[in-house]
Amino acid sequence: MKIKQTEGARAVIVLVHGAGEHHGRYDWLVSKWLDERFHVVLGDLPGQGESSRRRGHIDSFDQYIETIEKWVKAAHEFQLPVFLLGHSMGGLAVIRTIMEKELSLSGVILSSPCVGLVNPPKKSLDLVSKMLNPIVPSLRLNSQLEPGLATRNKDFHVRDLEDPLIVKKVSVRWYRELVKAMRIANEGAKAFSDLPLLLVQAGDDRIVDKKSVRSWFDRIPSTDKSYKEWENFYHEVFNEPEREIVFRSALSFAQLRLDLLEDIGVELN
Repeated sequence: MKIKQTEGARAVIVLVHGAGEHHGRYDWLVSKWLDERFHVVLGDLPGQGESSRRRGHIDSFDQYIETIEKWVKAAHEFQLPVFLLGHSMGGLAVIRTIMEKELSLSGVILSSPCVGLVNPPKKSLDLVSKMLNPIVPSLRLNSQLEPGLATRNKDFHVRDLEDPLIVKKVSVRWYRELVKAMRIANEGAKAFSDLPLLLVQAGDDRIVDKKSVRSWFDRIPSTDKSYKEWENFYHEVFNEPEREIVFRSALSFAQLRLDLLEDIGVELN
């Protein structure tokens, strides 16, 4: 876990990365939040980045949930409003954490959350994964994600090719746990906590099925929720060439909730 601090902080952002990547890919986004006087808590999820030697593998999706809960608890030590931001599989993990844990949050930001896949594995491969899961759960297979699918930002294309921390193979157990988590998130949409929510979705998402995302969003009972789809953007909206406007949208969401807290007498630094 990493904690990035800024002077005169008004709130804390807990940032959860997506599958196959690591917290280091969010240096630009972290710097933007710090500039706006938000502390940032982040790290590598289990099996990702530098978190462990068992790269691309987890025993249970609960490992993600427990990790995020720990990060949120660390954020609350600042005694400031806390916002939780999750991208893709990290967005799914945020959804599942909110469903499982009682978290005190001033708002949630989801970026192209993985509640459905554009190109799920073929039925034959899915069946094989079910058979292998109890026998060789740590068997790792190629993730089959083509370079360039996540963002139109060519700087990241070069950066990712040279990045040794990118996970390119995932285990059978990891995939089965992902499928299970997506099913639970979708079936339990109506049980999602009533928290202020901003969902920013890529309009040309080639990884996460945006129709599934919209369906999930429409079914959650949150009384304060906003959905913004960025036309022609690829999956990683916070890494796209136009990422500044996406950040401004997220900042406006957080700022409005902080203003509301001040209106009711909550003191912010």
